[in-house]
Amino acid sequence: MKAVGYKKSLPIEDKDALLDVEVAKPEPGGRDLRVAVKAVSVNPVDTKVRKRAVPPDGEVKILGYDAVGVVDAVGPEVTLFKVGDEVFYAGSILRQGTNAEYHLVDERIVGRKPTSLSLAEAAALPLTSITAWELLFDRLGAVPGKSLDPRTLLVTGAAGGVGSILIQLARRLTGLTVLATATRPESRDWCLALGAHAVIDHGRPMKEQIDALKLPPVALVASLTHTDQHYKQIIDFMAPQGKFGLIDDPAEFSATAFKGKAISIHWESMFTRSSFTTPDMIAQHNLLNDVADLIDKGVIRTTLGDNYGTINAANLKRAHALIESNKSRGKIVLEGW
Repeated sequence: MKAVGYKKSLPIEDKDALLDVEVAKPEPGGRDLRVAVKAVSVNPVDTKVRKRAVPPDGEVKILGYDAVGVVDAVGPEVTLFKVGDEVFYAGSILRQGTNAEYHLVDERIVGRKPTSLSLAEAAALPLTSITAWELLFDRLGAVPGKSLDPRTLLVTGAAGGVGSILIQLARRLTGLTVLATATRPESRDWCLALGAHAVIDHGRPMKEQIDALKLPPVALVASLTHTDQHYKQIIDFMAPQGKFGLIDDPAEFSATAFKGKAISIHWESMFTRSSFTTPDMIAQHNLLNDVADLIDKGVIRTTLGDNYGTINAANLKRAHALIESNKSRGKIVLEGW
């Protein structure tokens, strides 16, 4: 089968950074689904793994986590899906990735594809939806329901994939005031269109901008990128006893800086459940089905930003390069072989 992978960790500009390869079609076992992959999206984690994870000599590492496709075969213990079902999911960081014609995934982290979306539109959603949902509700403890919540949620770097979903979930499913950060005019407009109550520029001092808006206290923070650059000034204006959530890998980060205000720190990694086969692993199956329902009811929408065409090494290299430039908006999707 066709796939895209790499043999060495190289800069994306290198001609061998990603390669078109032929590999054997995998066989499902246990609770595995074998999915005929129809579309994928590219996430920052793809670029991070490419840079850090060196495959053993002679082996090919296949990247890709988000996918939408059709169940082609099932393992002997599968109960949630059948051959022919359309599905979407974000895969496991411990297994070969979705940049392949056929892919194995545990059914407990797979959801039904939203019926109202195209393949490309659906492929933009799984990883960022899981991350945003878990960060907002499981880590920060936001309260579902539209009753007024007298707190502000600050989402930094909000125009990216996770932020684009998080804004929608917080605005549509909670009573929080949603404050986003973005630096470029097009990113600001994107955040407002998704439902942010207001947008500030994280390239300038944030406290003065927030004070001028006269919003409820910033009690919840979703720090999605460049946490090391922003967290100290965020502590300065956060409400005491607030909750600070982050998903990136800050080069410098001091937990003791939060102590004076008794602000709790919450890490989110959507791969935790699949990596450790946690007892609640099936929560991601249920979560994705809930997201599909919200999409089909028109409550939230896809965050597809750009469609880069066919799934191949050249197009995936373009996608990696854009993500590494930190100028992407929404999600980059590739479709078909």
